[in-house]
Amino acid sequence: MFDAKKTKNDIVRWIRDTIDKSGKNCTAVVGISGGKDSSATAALCVEALGANRVVGVLMPRGEQYDIGVSREVVARLGIKHYVVNIKESTDALFASINESGLAPGSAALVNTPARIRMAALYAVAATVNGRVANTCNLSEDWVGYSTKFGDSAGDFSPLAQITVTEVRALGRELGLPEHIVNKVPEDGLSGKSDEENLGFTYEVLDKYIRTGACEDAAVRNRIDMLHLANLHKLSFMPCFEYAQG
Repeated sequence: MFDAKKTKNDIVRWIRDTIDKSGKNCTAVVGISGGKDSSATAALCVEALGANRVVGVLMPRGEQYDIGVSREVVARLGIKHYVVNIKESTDALFASINESGLAPGSAALVNTPARIRMAALYAVAATVNGRVANTCNLSEDWVGYSTKFGDSAGDFSPLAQITVTEVRALGRELGLPEHIVNKVPEDGLSGKSDEENLGFTYEVLDKYIRTGACEDAAVRNRIDMLHLANLHKLSFMPCFEYAQG
């Protein structure tokens, strides 16, 4: 049985220790999407470090229809925040690629903005003496639902071993409102929800992760296939091991 209160307290202590080892008085820099993961991560960082040591970064691509939720999160937590619109930088990069004679495919069109967002987070972190929080959860990581060197990057990852179902419980324990805890997960880039892209619900995935049970063989096979295909996202880059002769 998941103990949200104990897990919250354990993560808070872990964040405090991790940041202190990384550099005394560093700030935590969190990309705020308005979803449960970034909201819970920011709230955990506030409990661990205090609101004055947490910086939120809102990164719309042009007009973002639900950016009001992101603004609500930073206001509720009382943290300083910055809005970095990635539209011009994303459009400029794609224009340069087109000018080179290449036409970016669907994978590039979906994943490049996530990588630009991570570059923006690191630029902010370098400016405010910060460490970038990775906001991915176990469920997303399990099936590779993240962008390599995009949202899968970061300096510390509070939710990497916590499923979507458990993140929702943590959010409630942290006092986040239900419309944030239960906000439909979506990447904000493709126009589809996570579950539409994946082809199964997080409830089914989380049960499979924690218990190994999945009644639908086709779904189980798809989860296993995605997990194996995307393990490279969770591994260190392969390096040639040179042995001096």
